[in-house]
Amino acid sequence: MSTLNLGILAHVDAGKTTLTERLLFAAGVTDTLGSVDDGTTQTDSLELERRRGITIRAAVVAFTLGDLAINLIDTPGHPDFIAEVDRSLAVLDGAVLVVSAVEGVQAQTVVLLRALQRLRVPTLLFVNKIDRGGADPDRVLAMIRDRLTDAVVPLADRDAVLEALAERDDAMLTHLVDDGFAATAASVDLTSLLAGEVARGGLHPVLFGSARTGAGIPDLMTAVRTLLPAARGDHDGPASGLVFKVERGPGGDRVAYVRLRAGAVRVRDRVHLGPDRDATVTGVEVLQPRGAAARDVVVDGEIARLSGLRDVRVGDRLGTERPPPAANFAPPTLETAVVPRDPAQKGALHHALAEIAEQDPLIGLRVDETSQDLYVSLYGEVQKEVLEQTLALEHDVAVDFRASTTLCIERPAGVGRAVTLLGEEGNRHLATVGLRVEPGPPGSGLRFHLAAELNTLPLYVFHRVDDFRASMAEYVATALRCGPAGWAVHDAAVTMTHSGYSAPLTGAGDFRKLTQTVLRTALERAGTVVCEPIHRFRLEAPSDVLSAVLGLLAEHEAVPGAPEVTGSWLVVEGDIPAAELHRLRQRLAGRTHGEGLVEASFDRYEPARPRMRAVAARLNTLPG
Repeated sequence: MSTLNLGILAHVDAGKTTLTERLLFAAGVTDTLGSVDDGTTQTDSLELERRRGITIRAAVVAFTLGDLAINLIDTPGHPDFIAEVDRSLAVLDGAVLVVSAVEGVQAQTVVLLRALQRLRVPTLLFVNKIDRGGADPDRVLAMIRDRLTDAVVPLADRDAVLEALAERDDAMLTHLVDDGFAATAASVDLTSLLAGEVARGGLHPVLFGSARTGAGIPDLMTAVRTLLPAARGDHDGPASGLVFKVERGPGGDRVAYVRLRAGAVRVRDRVHLGPDRDATVTGVEVLQPRGAAARDVVVDGEIARLSGLRDVRVGDRLGTERPPPAANFAPPTLETAVVPRDPAQKGALHHALAEIAEQDPLIGLRVDETSQDLYVSLYGEVQKEVLEQTLALEHDVAVDFRASTTLCIERPAGVGRAVTLLGEEGNRHLATVGLRVEPGPPGSGLRFHLAAELNTLPLYVFHRVDDFRASMAEYVATALRCGPAGWAVHDAAVTMTHSGYSAPLTGAGDFRKLTQTVLRTALERAGTVVCEPIHRFRLEAPSDVLSAVLGLLAEHEAVPGAPEVTGSWLVVEGDIPAAELHRLRQRLAGRTHGEGLVEASFDRYEPARPRMRAVAARLNTLPG
């Protein structure tokens, strides 16, 4: 039996989860239709998802169509949870992008299709809600061609399919011209030809229907089975796969969702997760139509739940050291402090946030080294509300948030040096540490160099020079998580100039703790520059609001390029500070009849504007 890993994606409220329920019902997996409003859907299993009626975490369910096994991945539609979509895209063989027949193409619809196209994921479009008041399938099809792509063809129109194929194949064009539509359709395998174009990303078939009533669902299921390519793996290669989801099992142990790309993984196999990170698989479950079933082995193309991988993380590449896939969407650029209402629960809060970060690493949990405050990264305010409710419902921790601010970084402004000697007044640690910090090229990250004399290194503790160097680099990296202005320090070159110890009393902890103090002094002497993130944006809106759009961009300190106007639509690209991007998005709908959308991706850091520096300074003085 072949396997297809299928994603269902959409703008929020386009009917994505309802479509998932309808597919499961039509395939015989469920006996009754689940309802988003009633909180009875199969994929929105979290209590919070049922309460709010939105998808927060990607969920995987299975069903079969003939001899095709389908793992269906239902993803969030709200942009605050785009990280869940990002992780899911990397494991898909095909996708169904849902578009509302009432609202038509919406901002997230554009973002999602472009991501699917970048990854070359074969995609069908399903225009949903044709039974609703205000539905206009013809208008929506025109919007799809205007706003998304003109490489679409409605499957209900056989002649349109022939024309679309003929535009992409000279032999088909000749056949069509010489013999006409009827003869050509009778003599070629339209399904096979169309499936080839879909697999190459040359065409996106469009279907129309209603997930609520079931209209058009049989045609969609046929299209999924015949037009989307099944998984292709390397049966004979070594085991290789991607961890795209991590959750906690009933006993609190981590369970990893893995899409296997090659080979096989068996119970008791020792698998490689990264440098110095191997683990033994203690359990394998493969998704089946009515739940996960234990098996001895999972093979390429399948999705499995693996147990026993104690320190597994989302994004781990199982069995290979290849780098993780590049992010398809901009990283979060907001940060907020999370404060327990009961100070006695600070430890419980830290534990809870660490567990949540296992499932969503992009929340970027960090602890301020000075105040010990807990900070998380966010995409938006809805994510903050969900995090607050998750902590209350699942961890029994009530919290408040400080005002969200843009995530900035610091860079060294000059060269700073500091040395603390063993035995000198005020040095409570049994070690000598001397460090020099200086600016590195933008984007260079952290570079550590060991220049201290070898006979001053406590090799009886670290055993080898390489071990000492690696440990010191880790201590330095930890110390740079919070610079003088309260932000992480990037693009720095740090050299260890002095070292010393007192055998046999000196331990690794002496060097770790003293490094933090010495590096803080060196950084203060070097000075730092606070830098804010700059995004590259693409804004699309109706052409009749060009002046309003340019005025709005100016108000938010964007640097736009020359607008491109095509028919009734305009496109503007340029740069904008991340802090202004959030405000721009909040105001864009009001200036563009509700039709404007903006895509953005992180581009670089630049020295912060005076207003941002003032905000950073104020936040750094807030009480813990």
